[in-house]
Order: sequence, then C-alpha cells, then structure tokens
Amino acid sequence: MDSSPPQAVSYCTREFKRSDEESEMNSNVVGLDTAKSIFHVYSQTATDKPVKKKLKRAEMLSYFANLPVSLIGLEACGGAHYWARELAKLGHEVVLLNAKFVKAFVVGNKNDFNDAEAIFTAVTRPNKRTVAVKDDAQQDMQMLHRLRQERVAERTALANQMRGFLAERGIVLAAGLNSVRKGLALILEDADNTLTSTGRELFAEQYQRLVAIDADIKAHEQRISRLCEQNTLSKRFREVPGVGPITATILASDIGDGKGYNRARDYAASLGVVPRQHSSGDKQVLLGISKRGNHYLRTLLIHGARSVLKVCSGKTDPLSRWLQALIERKRSFNSICINSSKGTKIVSTYNQVDTYEGA
Repeated sequence: MDSSPPQAVSYCTREFKRSDEESEMNSNVVGLDTAKSIFHVYSQTATDKPVKKKLKRAEMLSYFANLPVSLIGLEACGGAHYWARELAKLGHEVVLLNAKFVKAFVVGNKNDFNDAEAIFTAVTRPNKRTVAVKDDAQQDMQMLHRLRQERVAERTALANQMRGFLAERGIVLAAGLNSVRKGLALILEDADNTLTSTGRELFAEQYQRLVAIDADIKAHEQRISRLCEQNTLSKRFREVPGVGPITATILASDIGDGKGYNRARDYAASLGVVPRQHSSGDKQVLLGISKRGNHYLRTLLIHGARSVLKVCSGKTDPLSRWLQALIERKRSFNSICINSSKGTKIVSTYNQVDTYEGA
C-alpha cells in the first residue's frame, strides 16, 4: 500500500504537530468514532501501543490530510457517508461497518475511545459486515422516499383518527382511505346528520388536511417517477416483474453498483427475504424469512411479488410457469416470500447486465 501522504486540499488550513507516539503510529489502520462535534481516533504503533486522539469537527479534515494513506473504519451512523466521501477524497480507503458487527468488539464499558478501538479491531476482520458508501444523489433519493413515507403514515393515522371520531357520534365508515375520502365528504354535505356546528367545522378542517396530504404524496410520487426516468439503473430495474418506479428508485439508491455483494443471494439476505437458519449437529433447520435489513425496501419487494403472483395464472413465460408450480406446492404467503427473494436476486444480478431476459 502506498504510504505517501495524500495531496492537501484547500480547506486544510491547520498543520498538526504530531507527538512521538503518533509519528510511530501504524497509520495503515485507523478506527474513527464519529459524532456531531467531537471525534475520537484510535490506532496503534508498530509495537502495538495504543494511540488515541480527540478531534474537534473543524480539525477533522486537516488532521487526516496530514496522515499517511490509511484504512479508516467508521460505524455506518448519522453523517458517516459524508465523512466517508470526504476522507476518500484525501486518498484514504474508508470502510463503513454495520454497527451491530462493531458492538461485538467493544471491550469494557461503553465510551468513545472504546468504541473507536472496537471499530479499529472490526475493520481488520476478513468477514466484516460493510455498508456501501452512498453519494449525494443516492442520499437525495432516500430522503425523498422517507419524506413520502412520512406523509403516507400521517395520512393513515389521520384517516383512522377521523373514523374513530365519527364512530363516537354513531357514524361508522368502512376501513380504507377511499371510504374515508368519499364518506367524510358526503357527511359534511349532509345537513341533517347529528354533527354539531363545531364538530362539522373540525371535520371539515381535517378533510382539507387529508386532501393536502394526498396532494403532497402525489407530488412526491411524480418526482420519483421523473427521477426514475432520468436514472439508467432505475429504468433497467423497471423491466423486472413487480418493480415499479418507487421500488426501482429505492433499489438503485440502496444497491448502487452492487460490488459490495459477492453474489445475488447476499443482497437478498441483506434485505431479510431469505430463510433464517438455526442449524446444529449437521442438521439444517430453516425457519421463516429473517426480516433483517431495510424494512421499507423489503415491504415494497413483497408487495411487488404479491402483485406478480396475482396475475401469473394462464401465462406461459418461464417465470409465470415457475410461479404457478410454486403456488401448487406452497402456501400463499410462502410463495410471495420466495418470489420476492427471487426478484431481489434478479435485480442484484440485473444491475450488472444489459437486458432482462426473464427467469
């Protein structure tokens, strides 16, 4: 590994005078515990003597700019992707680690330097659980999805709340958003029902709020569709059965180039759509899906798999024939989970090829 210092950047204005221990530090590996304002660095000298350093936020980039090229480990937490990108610009190799993986290496009580030491130990493991560094475009897409998801949850809560308030007044609406939209509008127009003037006014305000939330969600979905058409990888994912613009864009922002996974099944496992294993004594025991990883993305994939299963009857393409045989020998939800796992593997492979050729 090249140990020459990376070229300094314009924002590195402060020169650090390193102590004798830091001068002897084995800078090829560094554990970095990040926070909002104070950061903790842990490394070791050639004689395995610990070297610990506390940095303020303004000192971070100038310190690492004057450090020889290193392998830097960080926990994948808030702000980690930003620091990973910035440190990579300085020439360092940056690895983001799953926080659950790092936890096993903490020795003693939890404190910042012990966390940094655990990261230092974990980043050198051969089978470490890493997280791909996301660029600004990927984070923008994930933010858009989170904003939409927040509004969908708010709309569901509001609809349930209105149904509850109406039930207290002897007016019962069927479950579902469409029932609430249509029913509440008719109730407000009906001057002969038992609503008081104050109650009618409050329900009218909440109905307008529901309309506004619907408009926000529609605007988010239109933006997602536009971004899907602008992104080459998302457009290719759209060709996979059961994948629409919402699923395609979040998949593209999550998987990236896919190089963080050795095989397609690894990506399916990271999303928790493969069986959980509890084996011993050379006896294989497979349970239900593990439900690890991104809950939102797993939900979209399962809904997409359900939609494909509903329309596969009578079709003669290879995937539909496979699904028809699957339905005959498995229960409905098992078939959905198996199909979602297969779809995830197809997507993981598909971002490395030019066209989708079926399954």
